[in-house]
Amino acid sequence: MRSLLLRGLLLVSLLVLSACSSKFISYSGPEVTKLEIYKGQRVLKVFSGDRVLKSYEIDLGFGAVGDKQFEGDGRTPEGRYTIDRRNPNSSFYLSLGISYPNADDRAYARSVGKSPGGDIFIHGQPNLSGKRGPDWTAGCIAIRNSEIRLLYAMVENGTVINIFP
Repeated sequence: MRSLLLRGLLLVSLLVLSACSSKFISYSGPEVTKLEIYKGQRVLKVFSGDRVLKSYEIDLGFGAVGDKQFEGDGRTPEGRYTIDRRNPNSSFYLSLGISYPNADDRAYARSVGKSPGGDIFIHGQPNLSGKRGPDWTAGCIAIRNSEIRLLYAMVENGTVINIFP
């Protein structure tokens, strides 16, 4: 009886582990050297050197037009940043942190007496409520969960990300 119980527990454990690990995949393709976001076209491009490896449709912040200036404006920042962190437990499936705000962003916000905000990510869809309409984030860049799954595997911390109007 005990042997049967142990086998059952082992099977359940394996099922749980396989379900959890399915979120993470391996990538063995060309090195990703930079990301480019074109806000007006709603596209994210993944590069290795000058070659585009992948291209994704994106959703932006609810105040999509213009550069992020301060916390709560709903805009996605514009400029040169890096991927500086990863969140495997994101409320938006998986997420890659963008190094916003930089020194210029902080200085501008300070000059108008506001906070620049922060926590800008490339992420998937909300874990509980499914995909939303266009430009629904608070300033982040959103893609499909299957796409962030691959991007999360492809991109290393320190990768440059250029965000254009």
